[in-house]
Amino acid sequence: MNNISKYRLVCTLSFGDIYGQIIVWLIVIFVSLSASIGFMGASKPVFALATVGVILVLTLPFLLFAFVTTLLNHIEIAPVDSAAVKSSATSQPGVTSQRPAQATGL
Repeated sequence: MNNISKYRLVCTLSFGDIYGQIIVWLIVIFVSLSASIGFMGASKPVFALATVGVILVLTLPFLLFAFVTTLLNHIEIAPVDSAAVKSSATSQPGVTSQRPAQATGL
């Protein structure tokens, strides 16, 4: 079980990685709403609600799959140098050598 301390999980996901997915999801929502407004104008409220429900139910799994796979593709397992771990552990116990998350400019 001590082998797990020799590795570090690094997430390199940024907003730019999922920006396109969010734009596509917003387009799907607006198309769904416009279709439902069209059905509502045609005096078919049941079809309007069914259209929104079917579009959201059918597209939500694809959206979640895209988000999860993008996240998993940006998680890296990096080996940690044992000398660096020992020197940081002896210098300040309880303080890790990881840097805090920083926003990236687009």
